[in-house]
Amino acid sequence: MDVYNVHERLLPVKASEAGALIDSLASDGDLLWPRGSWHPMTFDRPLSVGAVGGHGPVRYRVAAYVPATWVRFTFSGPRGFHGFHEFAALPASGAPAGGDRSVLRHTLAMAARGPARLTWPLFWRPLHNACLEDGLDRAELACTGTVARPARWSPYVRALRTFAR
Repeated sequence: MDVYNVHERLLPVKASEAGALIDSLASDGDLLWPRGSWHPMTFDRPLSVGAVGGHGPVRYRVAAYVPATWVRFTFSGPRGFHGFHEFAALPASGAPAGGDRSVLRHTLAMAARGPARLTWPLFWRPLHNACLEDGLDRAELACTGTVARPARWSPYVRALRTFAR
């Protein structure tokens, strides 16, 4: 099963400012990852190529990193996840270079094999989607001081989280 999953948020800041949120990942001052509600993102060293870590049972390593712009993580777990996920800060479509609008995008692209063919759609995808929307809410809050339309967990996500405890 091939998976391509994208979450993004339009932010009223320059792409470099949205990129600073990426740079804060897994640090004490992390402004992007929703660590209060989800397993924290941690690494064996500061965010850099080769850093190994993940969040909860989802494991990965930093495969590529361009500060204030883009980071790509390649999966090492759970079993059956073959691919990557990444964050990118991009100028908003139609905005002039260096303009005050950007898109913060998260992309997950993987081949789900073995048990992941079943666990991705039933378990991981709903949790992933909720976690990413919570993270984008944190990004919006960091850039604007408010969140226009906060994400809400579905009853299914709430049930999965209860079951996972």
